[in-house]
Amino acid sequence: QEQLVESGGGVVQAGGSLRLSCAVSGITFTISAAAWYRQIPGKQRELVATISPSGITNYADSVKGRFTISRDGAKNTVYLQMNSLKPEDTATYYCSATLFKVYWGKGTLVTVSS
Repeated sequence: QEQLVESGGGVVQAGGSLRLSCAVSGITFTISAAAWYRQIPGKQRELVATISPSGITNYADSVKGRFTISRDGAKNTVYLQMNSLKPEDTATYYCSATLFKVYWGKGTLVTVSS
């Protein structure tokens, strides 16, 4: 019943922007922490950004100033706005939500061309 579904991935040129969305169902989203991770094939999953139930955010140094995480309690959705994209941002991006335990989406692929 607990489900996270990411959308918004695609192919963009370096310097472009994308907005990822994560629709959450089956958990009390408004009191859940949420986060975005990314993974490149052959490497460990990397934390990109987090947001608390009250809206406090934190970012990896590699994306700070370029990415923004946000949440909409009425829509049970968490977003990741990605600006000034670089080829090294290419990865599969995963949404997570935490309430008692961590729930994961299946990921959405972002490809940034040079």
